[in-house]
Amino acid sequence: MTESDVQQPSSGTAPAGEPLLEVRGLKKHFPIKGGMLRRTIGEVKSVDGVDLTVNRGETLAVVGESGCGKSTTGRSIMRLEQPTAGEVIFHDRELGPVNVESADRKTMEKIRPKMQIIFQDPFASLDSRMTVGRVIAEPLVINKVLKGQALRDRVAELLQLVGLRPEHASRYPHAFSGGQRQRIGIARAIALDPDLIIADEPVSALDVSVQAQVINLLEELQDRLNLTYMFISHDLSVVEHISDRVAVMYVGKVVEVGNTRDLYRRPRHPYTEALLSALPQPDPRNRIEIVPLKGEVPSPANPPSGCYFHTRCPYAQEICSVEAPPLREIPNADGTGKHEAACHFAEELELKGALVPSAEVAGGKDGMG
Repeated sequence: MTESDVQQPSSGTAPAGEPLLEVRGLKKHFPIKGGMLRRTIGEVKSVDGVDLTVNRGETLAVVGESGCGKSTTGRSIMRLEQPTAGEVIFHDRELGPVNVESADRKTMEKIRPKMQIIFQDPFASLDSRMTVGRVIAEPLVINKVLKGQALRDRVAELLQLVGLRPEHASRYPHAFSGGQRQRIGIARAIALDPDLIIADEPVSALDVSVQAQVINLLEELQDRLNLTYMFISHDLSVVEHISDRVAVMYVGKVVEVGNTRDLYRRPRHPYTEALLSALPQPDPRNRIEIVPLKGEVPSPANPPSGCYFHTRCPYAQEICSVEAPPLREIPNADGTGKHEAACHFAEELELKGALVPSAEVAGGKDGMG
């Protein structure tokens, strides 16, 4: 996906809005069974104390390598996975703050329409036995919102909103391409006019030529419907275009959070520096030295002591193997914005960012090209 493929929003940094979602100390541990009696002999700490805030109207991207706990975080927020510990607070304008992780069935019935998810695989997330019209209508029917002609009209409207035709409602998912199927999944997600959409790798299963179209669609719908996104991805080149802020995860923990432009230009955590150094550059004259990482990603079933990244970090010192650094606020050089990093030496290290020349000229979602 190139810069010319993605529509460039006119605004720079999105203003900080009121919190819509607050995640505090979120954990999701999966038991490891062993022996003849299948007793629990350990735990996989897939999500291990995540703190996040998603402000109303913004796009917060959650990035990291495969297996770092991004998708499990999203599913735990939605309570598709029951969290092991922590709080998930959804700020509803009618109900007020709601603790999603402990809400009873009645409360969840009121909250679920306002929190929707777009799944990664458009081929697996749609029921092949149902027509597209039934797929999109299902949340409206289950929540008893519409029926009869009003339901059919709403399905036709949703199809048009995502760039498909009303007559597509009578076809089955197998008749559509991957990009079209993802549009159907997006139509289903916005059917109930949600406040928050968790987009779990929504373009990773699509051809590069289609990714930009879906990203543009998501941005158009955000502007039109006042949506808030939590955008989960491993592809920092995609995140660069759509996000207002970025949270970087490593082995179940958030290690850095910052405004997209600031984080890409000057990361404060060595892991973020390594991720950014691997970004492909459109200008061959702008070569960035790739930061090599030694060793393998630690197992979430047996993470190292101290900072989980110290076994691979080129800047690690003795304290890193002993004491886990908290996620704390780091002042930006220009005194603006809020940047957080979980590194003992965040203030001292001079880390390299992804210096894309066009970023200085043309603004993307957050000033990036």
